[in-house]
Amino acid sequence: MQKTTSIKIKTLFTLITLFIFNGCVSSGSYYVLSQAPQPTVTYTNKSRIIGVEKVTVPEYLYKREIAVAKTSSQISLLNGAVWGEDLDAGLTQRLISFLQKKFHQPSVYAYPWGLDREATVKVNVNITRFIAQGDRVYLDADWEVTHISTKRRKTGLFSTAIPTKSDAASIVSAMDKAFGVLEEEVAQGVKSF
Repeated sequence: MQKTTSIKIKTLFTLITLFIFNGCVSSGSYYVLSQAPQPTVTYTNKSRIIGVEKVTVPEYLYKREIAVAKTSSQISLLNGAVWGEDLDAGLTQRLISFLQKKFHQPSVYAYPWGLDREATVKVNVNITRFIAQGDRVYLDADWEVTHISTKRRKTGLFSTAIPTKSDAASIVSAMDKAFGVLEEEVAQGVKSF
């Protein structure tokens, strides 16, 4: 009798857990920013290896729900709008893919890596603000391109605001456009080496 009751309780607990998990998983829309656009202007330079350090993002972008700023010091999370990827990893991979397309060059990798060849150029992007507030998505970042052997550096401060509506799909679309503008600026920095 006790064994049957224990099995029923375990089965009931498992069903409740699956029901709750299914409700959490299927209740939202998932969004990604990791699809690199096709550049309108490209350059040919296959003689270098480009290393891209992990794109750093603010802490609020590590949440799975999409964050929006209510004020300059208050953030809320959109219900039912969930990131389908870790944004730092997704944006890093997107930048790598974009630079490969931009320079017709497959030799763009996450940096550091365990290859025999050293990177010729290293790219570092630090995003300090990437959030919707009001009718705009704001992206502020600093970036640096370093030539490994000469230690020559080129740095830039980046800031843009892209119009958006208040729904999650519009916000993600505006974020996609904002990051695209940043990618183009970083590519210009890489081109100068």
